[in-house]
Amino acid sequence: MNDRPPSPLAVANRITSNALGPYQTATLRIGIAATFLLLLLREWPNRHELYGPDGAFHHDLAKARVEATDSFTILVWSDNPLWFELGYLFAIAASVAMVLGWRVRAVAVLFMLAVLSVHNRNPVVGDGGNNLIHLMSIYLVASRCNQVWALDARRRDRNVDGADVTGVVLWCVLGLVLASVTLLGHLGTVWMVILWILWLIYVPWWWAQRRGQGELRTVLAMSGNLVHNGALLVIMMQMCLLYATAGWYKVQGTRWQDGTAVYYPLQVDAFNPWPALSGLLASHAVLILALTYGTVLLQVAFPFTLINRRVKNVVLVLLIAEHLGIAILLGLPFFSLAVIAGDLVFAPTMALRRVERAVMSALPGRSRHTAVPRFSHQEAAAPVASVVARTGSDLRTGH
Repeated sequence: MNDRPPSPLAVANRITSNALGPYQTATLRIGIAATFLLLLLREWPNRHELYGPDGAFHHDLAKARVEATDSFTILVWSDNPLWFELGYLFAIAASVAMVLGWRVRAVAVLFMLAVLSVHNRNPVVGDGGNNLIHLMSIYLVASRCNQVWALDARRRDRNVDGADVTGVVLWCVLGLVLASVTLLGHLGTVWMVILWILWLIYVPWWWAQRRGQGELRTVLAMSGNLVHNGALLVIMMQMCLLYATAGWYKVQGTRWQDGTAVYYPLQVDAFNPWPALSGLLASHAVLILALTYGTVLLQVAFPFTLINRRVKNVVLVLLIAEHLGIAILLGLPFFSLAVIAGDLVFAPTMALRRVERAVMSALPGRSRHTAVPRFSHQEAAAPVASVVARTGSDLRTGH
């Protein structure tokens, strides 16, 4: 058995010829967009107080902050209540399109702008889950998260990309909107440059596809794969950094050191949706001790478990169970859903495909066969975590 690591040329060929982790990035896309959508729907009755004209963070204050930090939000372009309603509905529509995987190349940018618009309108009402959604929405712009579980994948499998009139119309409409916003002076220099680059970058893709330029298409495909794989690596590093910093900061706290930290949030009314359940848990000192030390151990150890896929999978299940417990016991469902969506980037591909087959078989009138994106069977079976943990034999075997 040859356990020698692959050559640099083989590694370079792998990361430029394939967009790795199609199921993992699709899971992240659906999870992050669905979490943001549920958050928007949950806060619909309170939207004016949280993000609109009736909040303590009034329009002039929000506009001054945006100008001082050069951040982005369309909700300060006008103080008209109708503009706020349209902006909020835009965020909902972008989230729905992102979940469905419709025109993700364009919608991912719109989703990012929607997330930034809502969060930057009133940044003081967010939590760690909002911050993670904020970051992931940016990373998803650079990823090919529509290879599976998306309307884009369905359209690609039907080979209708050759006459993509809808895509051209959408590109032209977005260009007109961007030109209008630019002329009205709503965009700062940085955001103006970023958005125009993102809009113009699709021209060579369309040209290469329509004219059939073989070399240009190859170069663009390799560049797209490289950007996608770089974004996937950044996403995984972000999750490792999240757990590492959370764990090591907990280690420094006296309540985490003496094993009582989990007890105190259970006594806070704001984080106590089920008083009877919280009281029952808080009455067991040994269980509180185990949960406190176990939380620290899992978070500190997680980045190191990527070295071994079996250990990583066990720890991943425990971390997901931990955040499900946080969602139920502390009443923080959106925080937990956002983190779980990030966790699933490390999920084994075969496990995600089993879920896919189970869902497809449960749907009436659906075939169990699902089209697989254009990558090899070995890549489909390889765990994404192995890209970070090791580039040797794990990349050549499916688990």
